[in-house]
Amino acid sequence: MRIGIIGAGAMARALGGGWAAAGHEIVVGARDAERAAGAAAEIGGGARGGTIADGVRFGEAVLLAVPVSALGEVLAAGDYAGRTIVDCTNAFAPDSGKFVLAEDAVAERIAATAAGAHVVKAFNLCAAEVWAGTAREFDGQPLLVPLCGDDAAAVARVTALARDLKLEPFHAGGLAQARYLEATSAFVVGQWFGGHDARAMFPPLAATFAEVDG
Repeated sequence: MRIGIIGAGAMARALGGGWAAAGHEIVVGARDAERAAGAAAEIGGGARGGTIADGVRFGEAVLLAVPVSALGEVLAAGDYAGRTIVDCTNAFAPDSGKFVLAEDAVAERIAATAAGAHVVKAFNLCAAEVWAGTAREFDGQPLLVPLCGDDAAAVARVTALARDLKLEPFHAGGLAQARYLEATSAFVVGQWFGGHDARAMFPPLAATFAEVDG
C-alpha cells in the first residue's frame, strides 16, 4: 500500500518503521524538508521525504501524526479527497498532573475539514514506544487496537495496516464514537502518569458480568 505520513516525530517514525518493514511504500511529508528526510531515513525501506502535499498526494492511506495545533495548516496543505485518513492524534492539555482534552472531537473536525476523505481514528491509546517495540502480548492477551470510522473500505484498510504491525484491531464503532476513544486516551494516560495501572481497572471479558440479565 502507498502510505503518506504527515509528521516527522516519534509516532510517524514508529508506525512508519513497522509499515516499511511490512513492505509498504512510504512518503513522509513535513513542513521542514530536513526533518522529513531524516524521518524517512530512520523509517527505512525506501521511504522518502517530501512536503505535506507530497505525502497526501502519494498516499492511499494518510497518517496524521502531528500536534493537534498543526492540523489546520496540515489539512489546508493538500487534497485529501478519496484518501483514508488515519488519525492518531490526541488533544491533550496538562491539568494538575493529569490530562484533559483541549478539544472534544478531533477526528470529527478532521472529517468535516477534509472534504471527501474517510477518517479512521486509530493508534491513539499508546505511546510511540509501544508501536515501535516488539511486545504484542501482555498478561497472555494480545494488544487490541480499537478503530472508529464510518467507511467500511477505509476501516478495512486500517485493519490491514494494524495487522501488519502484528496487532489485533477491531471496529469499535462509527466516527461519532471517536470522541469517546479520545477521552479514554486522556483519562488512561493520566492514570499511567500518576503511577496507576489502568489495565488493572477492568476485569477480563469472561469475568465482566456476575450474572446474565434476564
